[in-house]
Amino acid sequence: MPAGDWKEHDVETPYGMLHVVIRGAPKGNKPAILTYHDVGLNHKLCFNTFFNNEDMQEITKHFVVCHIDAPGQQIGASQLPQGYQYPTMDQLAGMLPTVVQHFGFKSIVGIGVGAGSYILAKFALIFPDLVEGLVLLNIDPNGKGWIDWAATKLSGLTSALPDTVLPHLFSQEELMNNTELVQSYRQQINNTVNQFNLQLFWNMYNSRRDLEMNRSGTVLNAKTLKCPVMLVVGDNAPAEEGVVECNSKLDPTKTTFLKMADSGGLPQLTQPGKLTEAFKYFLQGMGYIAYVKDRRLSGGPVPSASMTRLARSRTASLTSASSMDGSRSRACTHSDSTEGVGTVTHTMEVSC
Repeated sequence: MPAGDWKEHDVETPYGMLHVVIRGAPKGNKPAILTYHDVGLNHKLCFNTFFNNEDMQEITKHFVVCHIDAPGQQIGASQLPQGYQYPTMDQLAGMLPTVVQHFGFKSIVGIGVGAGSYILAKFALIFPDLVEGLVLLNIDPNGKGWIDWAATKLSGLTSALPDTVLPHLFSQEELMNNTELVQSYRQQINNTVNQFNLQLFWNMYNSRRDLEMNRSGTVLNAKTLKCPVMLVVGDNAPAEEGVVECNSKLDPTKTTFLKMADSGGLPQLTQPGKLTEAFKYFLQGMGYIAYVKDRRLSGGPVPSASMTRLARSRTASLTSASSMDGSRSRACTHSDSTEGVGTVTHTMEVSC
């Protein structure tokens, strides 16, 4: 996307300054699309590939888009002063209402990855009226236990910081094969993210507490996310177990679980087209896209009612190895059966 389309801002919040990048202006009552990146990354490293996808640009031209960079993580950031107390995960979430108010957003649809997913989920728990929907990739709702915390500390003493962070971002298979993507991101994390600042964010993420979420009826005074949620994780990704755990804590009537095969640890980088397609359906289910138009589907636009029926079905298993696109279109357009109406799980296992 042309650099001129984006405007950079520094927003003062109760917990410090936030670097924010905006494209467009609020459009009527539509929510803003607000992103939050994972630890080790920033909005460019985390989301450029996804938002530069041609079909994603077709979606985002109808919305204002707001990328958040965690304090000190943006490209070219100055080193934070010695003794700087990095905001807690709760405080990072507490910065976001100021951003929403500053730019005049009525509400947001959040897209988070890893640490960013945790922050957006926390934000939605505290300020549910400001969040209309969440797309959460690689979320881990659990705090680290003492053994995990000690292992992370030890790894930090024996490895360079990028090599400590990479196993959080990429699957073991990707790391063992030392894929071009891993090599590129090792270099970019080392060269474009201030290492001192990254260490502070990494330490704070690893000091997080459990997200206080529980599905209604499982515990007394259970509290969970009230908005529609799409959980996304790659098959064999390091976050897979955490995302499954998160799914068990959410309202099943409002949650879609998208498990993407062959996408590694960061599906927004390896499968941006498939993730864009899923995001279209998600927005459509919320009433913001009248129909899903996909140039790859020979049958033309997919009516919204068809996706509603798909969302109601017990499981849409799309596992055709030869043509994921074809199986996807058949699953979406031939889901007229009422078998799943009233069921309470929206799990979609996608093999790409």
